[in-house]
Amino acid sequence: MIQGIYNITILELKQSLRSIWFWAYCLLFGGFVAVMFALGITESQIIGFVGLGRLMVTFMQVSMVILPIYVLISTVRSVVGDRETNVMEYMLSLPISFSSYFWGKFTGRFIEIFIPVFLALLGATIWGTISDIDVPWDLFSLYSSLLAAMVFCFLGIGMFISAISHSQNFAISAAFIIWLFLVAFLDLILIGVMLKLRMNPELVIGVGMINPLQVFRVAVLALFDPKLTAIGPVAYYILDTVSRSVFIAFSIIYPVLLGFLFAFFGNRNFNRRDVT
Repeated sequence: MIQGIYNITILELKQSLRSIWFWAYCLLFGGFVAVMFALGITESQIIGFVGLGRLMVTFMQVSMVILPIYVLISTVRSVVGDRETNVMEYMLSLPISFSSYFWGKFTGRFIEIFIPVFLALLGATIWGTISDIDVPWDLFSLYSSLLAAMVFCFLGIGMFISAISHSQNFAISAAFIIWLFLVAFLDLILIGVMLKLRMNPELVIGVGMINPLQVFRVAVLALFDPKLTAIGPVAYYILDTVSRSVFIAFSIIYPVLLGFLFAFFGNRNFNRRDVT
């Protein structure tokens, strides 16, 4: 099985390297870092963050907007696309199991999505070292872990959608609807629901923490602003319930578990369905 996963992963990576969209995706994040340096954002300061710390915060905010929808839209076509074009029928005629095919696709997609983002962040730290800018290595490691967790989470959701979908159009529509739903139920919508229905604030915040986008956003702000003053009264409940370090650990572990759970059920459904 491991050999099968490896073979499918290599095949997926080779296919991505031939895609113009992959290189456009790489240039997007690499170019963003270059533009931030050119605009002198490392010289600005906000709530004590200056230099590369300021750039990393901005980078994470942009990643929260771009990465989830990119991961979903590009991933939901993986399995169902191969099924529609009969590529899957050919691949599974080789000595490769259904699970090897699924997890090979998953692994290849994770590498090709996460590595460009990680290299863009790493390139910024290397350039900062060369330019004698203080490098916050603790923030770099935590932000890298958060990015990996978010990619893993939405990759699992995307693979699940792709495995259960009957067509690419349905898969893309489902991915877009899920993304809109998660974006809609960020702070403003949650507060609106709480005020309209007079719900228990603790219950509303607890429901909000189910949203992986919300967890990622609060974790980024927690590293950026330890007292979470940027999100108002919600901060008091979070910080009174758990410590900052516990919440950061939760924000990394929870998305990974959620992504793995969706991927597991996606693989289970894929194994039970006919190739065609």
